[in-house]
Amino acid sequence: MPNKNGTVYGLTILSPIIDDEQATPSHDLQIRKYLATLPTGEQSPFALAPGTHLARLVVMDDVIYVGMPACEEHLKSKYLVFESNCDGELDNYLAGLAASVPEHLDAIWSHCVGYPGAANQQAFIDYMKACQLETTFYFAAVNDKSVPETLRALQTQHAVADFIADHQGMEPARLQTEFARFVAELKSAPVPRPGSMGQPRSIKTGGRNE
Repeated sequence: MPNKNGTVYGLTILSPIIDDEQATPSHDLQIRKYLATLPTGEQSPFALAPGTHLARLVVMDDVIYVGMPACEEHLKSKYLVFESNCDGELDNYLAGLAASVPEHLDAIWSHCVGYPGAANQQAFIDYMKACQLETTFYFAAVNDKSVPETLRALQTQHAVADFIADHQGMEPARLQTEFARFVAELKSAPVPRPGSMGQPRSIKTGGRNE
């Protein structure tokens, strides 16, 4: 079905940005400035919101004219583009955003036409859905895995690669012992926090901290 691939939802939202000649700086510049200050990694607002595989925000000034035989077209306003891959149903995801990071949502979308604020959760959901574009050809690399399952898989992939690199040429009997210990430690390790997989890893393998 549109917007979904397996259990993962592909969300695209275009919100028109307020055009007010009296605003200094302009609303689009205020959005850009705020986005530039947002933390990344584990402290990203969208890492704190439940069910987010990835999220992207960008200000779109206009569409590009690619030349003949295409028609030259222009947008009637600037748009805030929000793209997200998330777990589950859209209403639940949007409600989770409103509950988790309302201050960030308000700081960004308050510069968009008709934004009702995150405090009124249903109004927020309705607004976002009104600005949504249908994703008609969506492909998710992890179409049936949740965010925790994906993080665990990435953690395992990285840890196994490190184990192989660290134990090249080891005597077979010792390697077998080290591998059994590695598997036990990996199984008992906590699931990584969203946004953490780009940070230095801390799985202990064979007595060494990565």
